[in-house]
Amino acid sequence: MNTFAYRTTGLLIKALYSVSNARINLHDKENIPDASVIFVINHFTRIETFLMPYLIYKTTKVPVWSLADHKLFRGTFGNYLEKVGAVSIKNPSRDRLIVKTLLTGEAKWIIFPEGRMVKNQKIVEKGRHMISYAGGKHPPHTGPATLALRTEFYRRRILTLAKSNNAEAERLLELFQIQSVDAIRDKQTYIVPVNITYYPIRAQENILSKLAVSLVDNIPERVVEEMMTEGAMLLSGVDIDIRFGSPIDITQYLEKEPVKRDICTTEPFEFDDPIRAKRYLRRNAVKIMQTYMDSIYRMTTVNHDHLFASILRSLPFRKIDDMDLRRRAFWVASQNLDRAGIYLHNSFDTDQTHLISDDRYKKYRDFMTVAIDKGVVRKKNGQLIKNAAKFSNVLDFHRIRIDNPISVMANAVEPLKHLQRFIRKISFLPSFWVRHRVVKMLISRELKQYDNDYQLYYHTEESKDKHIGQPFLLKGRSRDLGIVLIHGYMAAPAEVMPLARYFQQRGYWVYAPRLKGHGTAPEDLATRSYQEWVRSVDTGYAIVRNICRRVVVGGFSTGGGLALELASRNPRIAGTFAISPPLRLHHLFSKLVPTVNSLNRLLERVHIGNVSNGFLENKPEHPEINYLRNPISGVRELERLMRFLLDRLPTIEMPAMVVQAQGDPVVDPKGAKEIFEKIGSENKAYLLLNFQRHNIIMGKDADQVHDAIGSFVDRCHKLRSAR
Repeated sequence: MNTFAYRTTGLLIKALYSVSNARINLHDKENIPDASVIFVINHFTRIETFLMPYLIYKTTKVPVWSLADHKLFRGTFGNYLEKVGAVSIKNPSRDRLIVKTLLTGEAKWIIFPEGRMVKNQKIVEKGRHMISYAGGKHPPHTGPATLALRTEFYRRRILTLAKSNNAEAERLLELFQIQSVDAIRDKQTYIVPVNITYYPIRAQENILSKLAVSLVDNIPERVVEEMMTEGAMLLSGVDIDIRFGSPIDITQYLEKEPVKRDICTTEPFEFDDPIRAKRYLRRNAVKIMQTYMDSIYRMTTVNHDHLFASILRSLPFRKIDDMDLRRRAFWVASQNLDRAGIYLHNSFDTDQTHLISDDRYKKYRDFMTVAIDKGVVRKKNGQLIKNAAKFSNVLDFHRIRIDNPISVMANAVEPLKHLQRFIRKISFLPSFWVRHRVVKMLISRELKQYDNDYQLYYHTEESKDKHIGQPFLLKGRSRDLGIVLIHGYMAAPAEVMPLARYFQQRGYWVYAPRLKGHGTAPEDLATRSYQEWVRSVDTGYAIVRNICRRVVVGGFSTGGGLALELASRNPRIAGTFAISPPLRLHHLFSKLVPTVNSLNRLLERVHIGNVSNGFLENKPEHPEINYLRNPISGVRELERLMRFLLDRLPTIEMPAMVVQAQGDPVVDPKGAKEIFEKIGSENKAYLLLNFQRHNIIMGKDADQVHDAIGSFVDRCHKLRSAR
């Protein structure tokens, strides 16, 4: 190996990834033993060939050699491969070189047990490992297992004979060009399974593929495909999750008596001579192969594409409701798959309600764009029509990543038996059952979170009765339209109960979510961000969306701002209303919050402490519901929410209504008017009432507000029904 060439590879990889937007995530590096190691790695792209030797070398500081297709060892590129430690699979001294370097520990090795790139990721057939490729099918290679067994066989033989038959031991040392027994004495051979998962996989023309086509005459189609797939992945940005599995100890497979006899015999035999224990070693090689293949693919990092593709393939019906597919994916994603030993992409670290609310991270949208573009599904009359033939593997092997990446995605997680059983189960369940279970799970989760927060932050003098902060669902007479009703800042769901009862009497379903940090104690609210309030609202919307065909979302004060924020992200909403939205506040302290926050941070740095203890006194209209202390950090989050909302108001196109009290002592009516004017909908209304208080949905004359909002909701219902 040429060290300069090896370091050049590292510089090349660094340069490539600095402009590629690729994100490399290494997991479980501690599984790499300080020993002689063969890394067995799944082979999906050319990227692994160059990336993995460098990354492992960087981690272990030991040279990493690999086997490569003999066709690559031609010309300048072939010379380069030899310099960086690649060995042709047809090199006659290949096996002896591998065993020798493993015996001495001078190099670690990478071997791809599939024997070639598996572009379709199809490695399971009828429950067995089987590699599908352009030329047919074959089982995974046992080569890595055989080489590891041979290494440990000769290590034991040399060490044993050095004590009893020094001449034969010396002959073997000379055969492997090893200086002394000490060079192999304190070492051991392991096989370490490695999985590499890429997300997302999107093949398209890019600058690399265009350059290749323009500069090279008669370029093979398979090369163009690789440039389109792998070039797009690198240039557009791809997550590369690399997991190192538990090392496989090879010594345990040498305990059979026939193997021990061949190790101890003083009778000389050459490296390639047949031995009596060959049958046992071959049988053990198969066992080891099955072990590392299971381990490699059990470590696949499951992502959203995998779930969508697998569910789409498993669904037994041709016509599929768009929301039903998303709902099933959400159900699978919410089942604590990591506890079942399934590795998940980091996009599952956050709450998955976005899958059935606004798809804000575009997980479903991006997947469906590819599925429609490749003809896996088509849209007709608001439904998806599945082309089941697209999931067959009778496709051009070298073009499958371009022509049908959806099938590739589904194949990638086929070896995960637990996941597949769950997906098949959820795919065959009736839609109404899945919808019911999703609603039940979401409500149960919200109640459990409230119970935990209430217990954690309970304050004897300040916490209200538990029912005050509990989210609630009121049943309506029809499932045609439901309402998400959001309470205000420092309040709780009980604040909107009178209005919710009014809506229920009109036949509507109503769900009132609890905004995180509310209904417990001020200390809880002080730890929360407005993004957490947004997620609380998203969950509320997901609940009502899975009960009713149409949804209106509205709220009081901060709840009104959050309702508008949700409406700005979700055009499916039938209508939205905001009562006393807090764009501008009368309180002087709201203008001082940024200054106070900055002062507190400064004092914390010099360990003087919080000058105001982080809270201001609050004198609410309804002390039986609202907090009596206002966290400064909470006001800051409210300000951030409204500032964020302001630029999004023009995107709201559904019917909208803003209601404001003229004499509101908390919210400046000018702010509510500004919100109304910025809303993009042509169908909008502004109602200014001659009230002298902030909370106009409770107490005296609140029925006027209820009637106005009720009439607006009725109009939304009739408007949508008429379409």
